[in-house]
Amino acid sequence: MNKKFLGLSLMLACIVAFGSCKPKQSAYKSVYEAAQEKQLEDTYTPTTSVEKPKTTPTYASTNESVRKEKITPVYESDASGLKAYNVVIAAMGLKTNADALKKKIEADGYKVILVQNESGLYRVIISSHDTKDAAAQAKNQILNGYTDGGSVEALKTKYGIPFNDWWILQREY
Repeated sequence: MNKKFLGLSLMLACIVAFGSCKPKQSAYKSVYEAAQEKQLEDTYTPTTSVEKPKTTPTYASTNESVRKEKITPVYESDASGLKAYNVVIAAMGLKTNADALKKKIEADGYKVILVQNESGLYRVIISSHDTKDAAAQAKNQILNGYTDGGSVEALKTKYGIPFNDWWILQREY
């Protein structure tokens, strides 16, 4: 009887010990749902890139500094509008974020160009010009609200991106 009781107790202890290690479906479900929410947040929330391209010295013609990068248009339809000097309003790691921002801004009448640099980051260009002076002037007009009649804060709210880091990108070939 003692051997049966001992064997039964040992079996019951093993069942309890191994049964408590069994993963719970609810734990997996909560982790899965959190991952889905994060993915949706990443998809719809514009983010700016941490990487900063190298800055070239300022030219005598304007005080604007220029960053040089080798870039290629994401869409063939944008290739003809891409010129030497470009006003970049956002740098993003995900194409879906860049596309979403492009659609918002184009709905307001701007011609937006998406490009990708050699590092794989997407640049959202709101204005493209042949000269640095023309790009700097366009950047300042948009930032000062001349085209919308609004303020920089209104643009930040409207598009959901930080407008304090606009820069001019010189296209390298």
